[in-house]
Amino acid sequence: MGKRLRLALFGSFYRGYYVLYELLNGELKDIVEVVGVASDDPKQFFVSPSKRVWQYPHTREEETLVPDSARYAGLEVFLGRVKTDEFYAIYEQSWKPNLCISATFGQLFNERIFDYPDIGFLNLHPSFDDTWPSYSGGNPFSAMISDRKPHCVITIHRVNQKFDEGELVARTRRIAIPNVATVTDMHKITSPIAADLVKDVIKNYLSTGKLVMIN
Repeated sequence: MGKRLRLALFGSFYRGYYVLYELLNGELKDIVEVVGVASDDPKQFFVSPSKRVWQYPHTREEETLVPDSARYAGLEVFLGRVKTDEFYAIYEQSWKPNLCISATFGQLFNERIFDYPDIGFLNLHPSFDDTWPSYSGGNPFSAMISDRKPHCVITIHRVNQKFDEGELVARTRRIAIPNVATVTDMHKITSPIAADLVKDVIKNYLSTGKLVMIN
């Protein structure tokens, strides 16, 4: 087996958990090496908990779902600010990722972070159909529920200077939004499907050398 692809995950809650689980236990477990995990600490204002999923009822176990899973797997976990010298040192000298995935993460990235991985830096974002950009911001499920959208998709896009507006890479099939669903429900419903898409994007890159799966 050749050199494994080095991947850093920036994630929390159910989307981060399912992506991490897929990377550690799915088809890519012997091909992709998760080199580090940055996650949310909802007690910290810099992850904007009052504007995101953490504003809704949740358990302490849900807050630590990703950090606990990562530590159990023996991975390094970072819960602080990412735009700091402390994190830059970890990111560039220890993790040294080829690819980064962001899956429910409460901090914005700068060019030093998103330009570092040679393959790319990708984010998973709920959106509507093939419209892109779509429902940018920290609480897209709430907006789609308010707009009575019948379904959503999870979009994977490149991270750039603009918020949730980077180049479109891939999207899931339509996922129904039940009329009784809450924001938390939609995180739970969509997360396994989002993790499958991450797997497909990485497999496509490994076979074709290209990330983008949509013409």
